[in-house]
Amino acid sequence: MAWTPVLLSLLTHRTGSWAQSGLTQEASVSRSLGQSVTLTCTGSSNNVGFYGAGWSQHRPGAAPRTVVLGSSLPSGLPAQLSGSCSGSTASLSISGLQAADEADYYCSLWARSLSVPS
Repeated sequence: MAWTPVLLSLLTHRTGSWAQSGLTQEASVSRSLGQSVTLTCTGSSNNVGFYGAGWSQHRPGAAPRTVVLGSSLPSGLPAQLSGSCSGSTASLSISGLQAADEADYYCSLWARSLSVPS
């Protein structure tokens, strides 16, 4: 089987009503199809720890979509995605990478009281 890289670009998203400066992410990460990856977003206990963090996926030619809010998945998204917030760090894990997972993933703050979109 040929090795096929999947490039997952990570950018810090700092716009929107809950965004604040001080969120940091790796610039990019590359994994092979079928592998797993965990993306992290670090802030402070005053932002990530208080508000929580969400993740959105941005693919060329497609509308951005929310993939994780804290540890909750919007309905209809595959179980290969999972998220968590602990202290000042939020993470997004993707297992069994597929070509469709190649995208920019943005971390942003959100209010824990907001419901997960369906």
